Amino acid sequence: MGKRDQRVDAYIDRSADFAKPILAHLRDVVHGACPQVEETMKWSFPHFMHHGMMCGMAAFKQHCTFGFWKGELVVGRASAADERAMGQFGRITGLAGLPSRKDLTAYIRKAAKLNEEGIKPSRAKPKPRPEAAVPDDLASSLKRNRKAAATFAAFSPSQRREYIEWIVEAKREETRAKRLAQAIEWVAEGKARNWKYEKC
Repeated sequence: MGKRDQRVDAYIDRSADFAKPILAHLRDVVHGACPQVEETMKWSFPHFMHHGMMCGMAAFKQHCTFGFWKGELVVGRASAADERAMGQFGRITGLAGLPSRKDLTAYIRKAAKLNEEGIKPSRAKPKPRPEAAVPDDLASSLKRNRKAAATFAAFSPSQRREYIEWIVEAKREETRAKRLAQAIEWVAEGKARNWKYEKC
């Protein structure tokens, strides 16, 4: 048996008049399509849980949204217009902006089945960033300090990038010179740029 949350009742009650029938309709369709669904509030919006996060809805001043946690697997790729709003159905201003009850029920059942089977959306791996170019002043300072040069070469690309960005982002020459000297000292000691925040 599903579970309704009084906080969702309160959310609907305090929503704009145009939004109340939309939210009530969505809630009823979700419970009808997945009787075991449980309601909760996350990020201050109503969400529906079934073997994990399934879908959620929200009301704003002039529109509502409704979306599936695994949206692309449930309804396919969103259009550019739909991507400007949360969810897969764009900015909903009336019941006519929603799929039919039959189609919405099918989407909800599909989302529930994906969660029951533990299917996760595939995420494209981010492209690796190119190696950061070492500025001339850092390169010449490293040449003068063998220990620092060896450590810097052994750092991961992201560790090298942190030092390079810290140095080149300095707005004044004095600041840059100070950061450069500090960087060489820390690198010679084997310290990453944010070593103070690393767990021992």
